Amino acid sequence: MATAWRICQAHWATTAFSGAGAAEFAGRWNSPGRKMVYCAATRALAAMEILANVEEKSILRKASFVAIAVDIPEELIFLPKTLPGDWRRTPVTPGPRKFGDKFLDSGRYPAMRVPSVVILGEFNFVLNPLQAGFADLKIGRPEIFQFDPRVLD
Repeated sequence: MATAWRICQAHWATTAFSGAGAAEFAGRWNSPGRKMVYCAATRALAAMEILANVEEKSILRKASFVAIAVDIPEELIFLPKTLPGDWRRTPVTPGPRKFGDKFLDSGRYPAMRVPSVVILGEFNFVLNPLQAGFADLKIGRPEIFQFDPRVLD
């Protein structure tokens, strides 16, 4: 069993695993309009991913956050053997998005483990909320999460 973490604003907790946010604002591993849920292998990495992707860190002081664990059975995780050559490029290029879209289209797994761009050697999980096996993931209860003010300056 792998545990992944999703940190989001508290008012989005009930829809945190819908994939709607990624569909509206495409991520590294999905094209616009494609539902996907981004999680990290640890709370610390989930926090770093937010810090790396928010333009104005001061807005994080004003929001209330929650961390939500999700337990994923190992047999439901796709572990890609290769990745597009441009998967680390910033800003994001089409290669990783096409790769993620193919994962979504395959419908074989509800989760895919991908490396973090923010911290090499660490891993994120992208989830397909439309895949039938998604119902077999155990989504935990939201827990209050606070960023240490020292990382928001």
